[in-house]
Amino acid sequence: MDWLKELLKNAGIEDAKVDEVVGNINKEIPKYLIPKDKYNEVSEAKKQLESDIKDRDKQLKDLGEKAKGNEDLEKQIKELQETNAKAKEDYESKINNITLDNAIKLALKDNKAKHEDLLMGRFDKEKLKIKEDGTIEGLEDQIKDLKETYKDLFVEPLGGFTPKNNGDSNPPAGMEQIAKTIQENLGY
Repeated sequence: MDWLKELLKNAGIEDAKVDEVVGNINKEIPKYLIPKDKYNEVSEAKKQLESDIKDRDKQLKDLGEKAKGNEDLEKQIKELQETNAKAKEDYESKINNITLDNAIKLALKDNKAKHEDLLMGRFDKEKLKIKEDGTIEGLEDQIKDLKETYKDLFVEPLGGFTPKNNGDSNPPAGMEQIAKTIQENLGY
């Protein structure tokens, strides 16, 4: 996390505060992020499985061409192809569900939902579509509807007055006048 320490120091934060912030981040980050090596491992496993499925489908197609005339073998090959197609469909469905669940959780967290688990079941996943770029179509609309329907389950941003700070540490001129008036009244 040297890069983070450097950024914080460049922002003018004291070394003691930088160490405290980085320590807190190191405690919290495992809850929200996956280590890069674990991500790479899972990504490579996924690529390998997809490659294996393509190879298996090609082998079944080749075997089907060689088995012409043998009805029992053709029947077995057809059953295997159907099983593979079903397995591929199930796999893609699971991946889509995982993608949608993660996008929903992230959207709820970004919108400061108090009880994400309660709100997860309120989404109509049939209306959500994963686009080519990985964004989820329809998610913002459903979040907006939930925020209107379940206002109490979202943290409302605090409004208020932002004090004017012009960076001047000297007291305003009015304070000098008040002090002068007090001195005159006291006879100094």
